[in-house]
Amino acid sequence: MNLCRPNSNEALQTRNRSRSIAPQSGLCSRCVDGCKGNCDLFKSTFRGRELLYPGPFGAVTAGADKDYPVDYSHLNIMGYAVGAEGIEADPDHAVFPVVNTEAWYGATEKIKMKIPMFTGALGSTEIARVNWSHFAVGAAISGISLVCGENVCGIDPKLEFDKNGMVKKSPDMKRRIDQYRRYHEGYGDIMVQMNVEDTRLGVAEYVIDKLGVETIELKWGQGAKCIGGEIKVDTVERGLELLNRGYIVTPDPSDESNQRAFKDGAIKEFERHSRVGFLEQDEFMKEVDRIRKLGAKRITLKTGAYPMRELAMAIRWSSDAKISLVTIDGSPGGTGMSPWRMMTEWGIPAIYLHSMAYELCLRLASKGAWVPDIAFAGGFSSEDHIFKALALGAPYCKAVCMGRALMIPGMVGKNIEKWLKGEDGGLPPSVSKFGKTKEEIFVSYEELKTKYGKEIKNIPLGAIGIYSAAEKIRIGLQQLMAGSRKWRTHLITRKDLASLTEEAAKITGIPYIMDAYREEALAIIDA
Repeated sequence: MNLCRPNSNEALQTRNRSRSIAPQSGLCSRCVDGCKGNCDLFKSTFRGRELLYPGPFGAVTAGADKDYPVDYSHLNIMGYAVGAEGIEADPDHAVFPVVNTEAWYGATEKIKMKIPMFTGALGSTEIARVNWSHFAVGAAISGISLVCGENVCGIDPKLEFDKNGMVKKSPDMKRRIDQYRRYHEGYGDIMVQMNVEDTRLGVAEYVIDKLGVETIELKWGQGAKCIGGEIKVDTVERGLELLNRGYIVTPDPSDESNQRAFKDGAIKEFERHSRVGFLEQDEFMKEVDRIRKLGAKRITLKTGAYPMRELAMAIRWSSDAKISLVTIDGSPGGTGMSPWRMMTEWGIPAIYLHSMAYELCLRLASKGAWVPDIAFAGGFSSEDHIFKALALGAPYCKAVCMGRALMIPGMVGKNIEKWLKGEDGGLPPSVSKFGKTKEEIFVSYEELKTKYGKEIKNIPLGAIGIYSAAEKIRIGLQQLMAGSRKWRTHLITRKDLASLTEEAAKITGIPYIMDAYREEALAIIDA
């Protein structure tokens, strides 16, 4: 098993000097006095807390590279040579391009999506802010849901408060909502996420009443970390502003020694942290009731890679509260700024957590209770991941939440837009081999131009990038579903998977591949 080394990683821009590494510590087997670096311990000797986070902050997304004993690659999709579900079973009707990849979720009023996926929470991180137009428009034209993450109002430089210290006006939040809605066509939804600080600032009241938001997502955690969300700021003044708004800011920007260190250039950034939440069932039910009374049509829940106890709380309490969707995010996760060692070493890995979720949902259903719709998250990036997640969690899992896999096309498309203008050295060979214009480079450009006409000029290329990547996923999913003879997403079942190892079978409850369909096979032979 290839586990990540604690003292060398590209995410932290560190490396070992020695060819031989002590497996447990990650230290060079021969550490020489006078070494000029650059392992984690070497760099942390003079940069300290900076080594907690991947960098440079605001310009990267990071995903942990720990190789767990079992993951989704240990499941294979079953393809069949007989039968068809959701369509007439003949070669002229049952063709893969007519597979319907639409999916839906919701306790009462359903939200339909063209593809069973939606974005991870894109909140107060710098990379989410500067790329928002690409992400939001891309999600809207692709017909999927978008999650506007925590702390967006709280860090808005132009935030205005009312006389009670609650959000009166947040131009950045309004911008984010408006950009998604401009191209929204009935598929997908925008969900605004709330944490402790958002609740205290009255974010739900503002976005529901002033911006017409219909869905609020309560956040318990995520797959990358079990502490509150973080960002970094690069001035003392900004650090003090966020401190005065009620956030935790470290190192303390009001401390004179830290101000001197910043002036000297030793401290280059301040971290803004959110508070951790504490779960109580009564308080959870009261908060759900409060948000409904504010006018929210739907309430969703995002929970992270906590042990089975907290997972059971999320599922059972969501059942009692009639939550529209529970997103269960397994480790390692990671899209923005999470402590690197926490991202790699904390929490329940995705396939383990999702297998627990299926077991708990099944048990809840067996008692006659209503089971909320579920979404899985944690390292998904392709069409086969979507199929496996829907199958593993069937019939409860309705979609997957993708973080970096939907951010990357947005950023690539944005950069192509810059390169076409001659910035940063112009188009790299990896792009220019397909053409010199956006019409030549983007395979979906003319399709979208036909649909949107002159409006295509206002659609950023990052959004077209997301649409193109989403189309690849949609068509790839059609092919996989047709191979499994399923022409509708809700027809995918756990029988459409097999475990490649007995350990994977033990964890997931999916039959070992040598046992899958064995009884049916023997019956044919013995007939």
